[in-house]
Amino acid sequence: MALVECPSCGKRMSSVAKSCASCNASTSGDTEAQRNIRKIKLASQLQLHSFIAMTLFIAGVVIWFWGGEPAEGNRMYVGSACFVFGFIGYLITRVRIILNKRKSV
Repeated sequence: MALVECPSCGKRMSSVAKSCASCNASTSGDTEAQRNIRKIKLASQLQLHSFIAMTLFIAGVVIWFWGGEPAEGNRMYVGSACFVFGFIGYLITRVRIILNKRKSV
């Protein structure tokens, strides 16, 4: 008995089990299709995270320069926080997308 990866959720399971203990997916069906569906879902989720981070980044820039002059006071803190978290979030998400593509090749 060896541990294999569940084609549906990706968690480790017994090779002799008829279904995954985590997600109850049957292992007797087309496992390649389930693996492809999981990869597509993960890629879609990462694209959504990338979009949210980029939106946060753009919102920070807009908040910072709203009204034609650099921000002051609370607007400066909110704008810079959105800018920084959006930028870092976008970079992390892009690295995760690249690693996901390398893993699936």
